[in-house]
Amino acid sequence: MSTFMKSAGLGALGASVFAALPAWAQTATTETAATTSEAAALVPYVYEKTVNNGDVAWMSISTVLVLLMIIPGLALFYGGLVRTKNMVSVLTQVFAICGVVAMIWVTYGYSLAFSYGGAMDTYVGGLSKMFLSGVDATTLVPTFTNGVWLPEYTFIAFQMTFAMITPALIVGAFAERIKFSALLVFTILWVTFIYFPMAHMVWWWGGPDFLAEQQTLKLIAEAAGDTAAAEAAAANLAANGLLWNWGALDFAGGTVVHINAGIAGLVGALMIGKRVGYGKDNMAPHSMTMTMIGAALLWVGWFGFNAGSNFEANAITSLAIVNTFVAAAAAGLAWMFAEWLLKGRPSLLGLVSGVVTGLVAVTPAAGFAGPMGSLVLGLIGGVACFFFVAYVKNAFKLDDSLDVFGIHGLAGIIGAIGTGILVNPALGGAGVPDYLSVPGTLQVAPYDFAFMLTAQIKAVLFTIVFVGIGSAIIYKLVDLIIGLRVTSDEEREGLDLSTHGESAYHN
Repeated sequence: MSTFMKSAGLGALGASVFAALPAWAQTATTETAATTSEAAALVPYVYEKTVNNGDVAWMSISTVLVLLMIIPGLALFYGGLVRTKNMVSVLTQVFAICGVVAMIWVTYGYSLAFSYGGAMDTYVGGLSKMFLSGVDATTLVPTFTNGVWLPEYTFIAFQMTFAMITPALIVGAFAERIKFSALLVFTILWVTFIYFPMAHMVWWWGGPDFLAEQQTLKLIAEAAGDTAAAEAAAANLAANGLLWNWGALDFAGGTVVHINAGIAGLVGALMIGKRVGYGKDNMAPHSMTMTMIGAALLWVGWFGFNAGSNFEANAITSLAIVNTFVAAAAAGLAWMFAEWLLKGRPSLLGLVSGVVTGLVAVTPAAGFAGPMGSLVLGLIGGVACFFFVAYVKNAFKLDDSLDVFGIHGLAGIIGAIGTGILVNPALGGAGVPDYLSVPGTLQVAPYDFAFMLTAQIKAVLFTIVFVGIGSAIIYKLVDLIIGLRVTSDEEREGLDLSTHGESAYHN
């Protein structure tokens, strides 16, 4: 493993159109690359690191937009959906998670997610950047364009917001009944053992310049008959996260954020149990006004979430912005009209839930799919998630309080699998990125439907199993140590007063 990979190859992180090169491309293009390189009298790849002020400005704005998604966006969206007596508790939980995860991120979380992990590098990073060791105003990380880099602090801040919002999403699954202390302990353990490894497995690679450097060295070594050097370069090319090496595409967090949070929320809802009075008492949202405001802030902030995940201000950023518009609009309308047709009335709750569904569904595809593909993805996601929330959830008597799985989990799965289809250029997609066939330039690899669909399904199944089992263990551990759930009397009184001693509203 080269010094470059250990110190600066934190790249990116499958959150962009250039984030996942299929493993088959590394071998399928070798002969073509060798022919091209030999014709050019093979020489080592040399590059310079250029920082574009426009990219830095865009990424700074995107970081703030993602924070807006969480506080106040997600907090108000969730807060309006619970009963009046639990409004303060939800706001406090989301806000506190932001603070806890931010501290963990700069202490050791960033290192576990985005540094070289030695023997465990396929699964998780190491501790070489603990307390942001070695990071200062001069250190850089690669983007998805050869020679274009970002200040490492910019990258750290942006990825920190992703780490903050993911456990905050889980809160909705067991709202109105969890101990605040248990939630904080669960959050610390969950981000450490679930989120950081997932981020590493999906988004850890060396960056385009590192790939070009190592591919060129590999070709030179092969031409010279130097087997040891060729094998060393090949090992460096393969030193990526597990799902990245599988060829799985995730532009902005379909697996890392939404399926991850959705499955963890589902497991939590099942293990903590139903709310007191579930199915008997009126548990309707106490403020659709607050929920609508929160949903609107989520949609605005999601442009930073999706388009910011390109790490550059270029045409792919523009594509992600358009896709974030159309998928959300299509899903919102699909949910609304499906509810109108089957339930007799178009509700505001259904409309805003559909919009969030579309945002989730397009997240993994935002820079890979074309606008029409994103529109279709939104329509499918909106109808599927409405059906689950309106019928399947009730049939199984599942008390996922605010539909974390029904929206984030299910739409994340639909979006992740759909990405493998919609990336196809024949369907208007951007195509699968290929950095190796012509080292130093981005090419579009031949689209292989069977390979891409298999890679996406494998990634989804792995995420479900890893997160499901891991989260169940953490819930059980927390339950044994301090207990997960408040008492029945505290729950009836409401967590605002019983836990926090405050009321959201005063007459």
